[in-house]
Amino acid sequence: MLIMKTKLLLVIVFTLLLATRETWGQAMHFSQYYNAPLLVNPANAALMPESDYRLGAQHRSQWAALPAPFTTTSIYGDFQAFRNKNQTNWMGIGFAFFNDNVGDGKLNLFRSDATLAYHVQIGENHMLSAGTTVSRASRSVNFSRFSFPVQWDGYTFNRNDPNQEGKGLEKTSFNTVSAGINYAFFPNESFYMKLGFSTANLNKPTETFFKGGENTLQYRHTANVDALLKTSDNFILNPSFYYSTQSGAQEMLYGSLFLVNLYKPTEQIAANQIIFGLFHRIEDAFVGVVGIQRNGLRLTSSYDYTMSTLPINAGKGTGAFEISLRYEGLYGESSKVRNMYHCPRF
Repeated sequence: MLIMKTKLLLVIVFTLLLATRETWGQAMHFSQYYNAPLLVNPANAALMPESDYRLGAQHRSQWAALPAPFTTTSIYGDFQAFRNKNQTNWMGIGFAFFNDNVGDGKLNLFRSDATLAYHVQIGENHMLSAGTTVSRASRSVNFSRFSFPVQWDGYTFNRNDPNQEGKGLEKTSFNTVSAGINYAFFPNESFYMKLGFSTANLNKPTETFFKGGENTLQYRHTANVDALLKTSDNFILNPSFYYSTQSGAQEMLYGSLFLVNLYKPTEQIAANQIIFGLFHRIEDAFVGVVGIQRNGLRLTSSYDYTMSTLPINAGKGTGAFEISLRYEGLYGESSKVRNMYHCPRF
């Protein structure tokens, strides 16, 4: 049996370590989870009391010093529809595309999502939301890009020589379904809190490159708490908590964004803000955040400073860079009229 080159072996070992039941694990994810609303919970689709639509893009490059770095990119959008007369109930429609790559063999996951949600305000201070996402996912790996011992001639390693694997690009695809709920509480215009829970892979799809394979994707449960607290006209705290678990692997982040208004927002003028923040991923990394928001457009960047023993040969402090771009807007002048009770203004 052929022994794979060190780089390929490292990819496999690293992936297995991250999937181990007792590991704080890695699936497709972002440290800026608050900028990936549809990935966190389908019930987040168009949950925007002061906007009609939202468009966003996000890119993450993780552990570039490793022979097998991770890169993840997403594009998404969500839109309000069918607001009732009092503008307290509405439907959310969303879409998202995700592309995840790792290693020399370009182990790839491409996923497209369609999301539907509905939001119902209960009384003056509460809102309930529920949503579901249907996804089509494709995974591929290119064996022709890997190197094997047969390409070593005793003096040099020639990757242009055939690796004698007899395989090129391998592909597989599957469908998956997710669902989630949110509860929001907003007693006044200076405080807002949202609690959410979602479950992915409700249909437990099979993901495998082998005929007759039985690699069933288990449920992935995610919980999220997010709050906004206006301490003055110019300063807002945005603490949040994120927890996700699947087959014993876990990820937990907590921390806060700090939003500084450059001037007091009004009915006619949206807030322009400077953003900074700090988060901690349990047993893994600290995440520093900086950003700016201007007229509905928000640009946010972050860096994961890794404290764990992984990546194996890259040393502590080698982490991930992430950048997000998001825009929220209104359909027209008539949309500026909002009659929601105690709608928070920040």
